[in-house]
Amino acid sequence: MTVTIAEEFLLLAYRDDKGTPLINSTQLDSALAGALLAELAVGGRLDLSDKKVTVTDPRPLGDGELDATLTRIATDGKARKPAWWVQRIQSGKLRKRLLTRLAESGVLAEERGRALGIFPVTRWPEAHPRVEADVRERVSAVLAGATPDARTAVLIAIAHAAKLDRKAFPGASKQRIKEISEGAWTADAVAKAIAAINAATMAAISAATTAAAASGGSGGS
Repeated sequence: MTVTIAEEFLLLAYRDDKGTPLINSTQLDSALAGALLAELAVGGRLDLSDKKVTVTDPRPLGDGELDATLTRIATDGKARKPAWWVQRIQSGKLRKRLLTRLAESGVLAEERGRALGIFPVTRWPEAHPRVEADVRERVSAVLAGATPDARTAVLIAIAHAAKLDRKAFPGASKQRIKEISEGAWTADAVAKAIAAINAATMAAISAATTAAAASGGSGGS
């Protein structure tokens, strides 16, 4: 079955058995926004011009989330930096929609319960292991030295931005991940766009984490 890069990221980011995330919601949501932008770049719909995101082809790709993002950028009327779009696109609602799609397609299971018997929680354990296994095989081959296709390079770059790489692939070479994340996998212009989106995703995560820390530290006695 076909899944988007953002959905592949989610499969790597959630524990197979417990259905809980390996990284925090800030990292998750920023990464998903970056993955949507990067996939549109890979699909020939977006480009980076003067460090700004521009629409090069407004035709839909046939995926609801990707097409909605493309339309949003195309109708905005302004060329904006990747970081601006990552901030605008990221949301817990996007994450929930993508997780629900994976559950509806049978890849994940949706299990609702209560933490401490009080707080409602939803877990997303794996239901169809083959899909994630295919993703892991593809990524592992690239991390071991194989030449990556654009989609796999995007996934690795976004995982690196969200600090998921060391948790999902603990034995991987840090240098290899860095090379791919910085666009060394190809001379194509798409690599530059992905590298910029990757940097924007990392910046968004850093800013949100710093703000959360400051907020928590300001509530003194």
